[in-house]
Amino acid sequence: MTTSDNAVETPSAALWPQTLVGVGVLLTGLLLAMGAVDISSEAGYGGVGPNFLPWLVSIMLTICGAWIIWEARTGGFRELDAPSSDDAPAYWPGFVWVSAGLLLNAALITTLGFILSCTMTYVLAVQGLRRANGQAAANQPRMWLIDALTGFLISAPVYWAFTKFLAINLPGLTNTGWI
Repeated sequence: MTTSDNAVETPSAALWPQTLVGVGVLLTGLLLAMGAVDISSEAGYGGVGPNFLPWLVSIMLTICGAWIIWEARTGGFRELDAPSSDDAPAYWPGFVWVSAGLLLNAALITTLGFILSCTMTYVLAVQGLRRANGQAAANQPRMWLIDALTGFLISAPVYWAFTKFLAINLPGLTNTGWI
């Protein structure tokens, strides 16, 4: 059933999956809070201790989880768009490209270093998204080079910000700390 403004009336059977999502988010917040209890609260730079962010995230997840449960139990998500009638199957090769990028990053980050492994992840993910979108340029070597340069230009400043400015050790390719 749809309403006049393209929102879908949610039947009561569809409320359980929404409720389960809320329960999952709520439990994630509570589990994170249990883990945050063990983190030192000794204040560091700026008066904020290392447990500040875990507590902030756990509180926000708990609030969001409770809110999702409340929404689901009081009628569901009322502003959902109508389901599309497109019966096109999922584009699994795109999923494989993106997954390969993430898995290779996890496997090779200590070997290649942060910058090169994140560049590789970016290239593979963009290839998967381009192919899923049906872009013919995905197979051109020029696009691969542009993607590699773009990935490098994104990951290098992140690496340098974390290692040079925040003093957080990320795996590098060399011991110089610059790549």
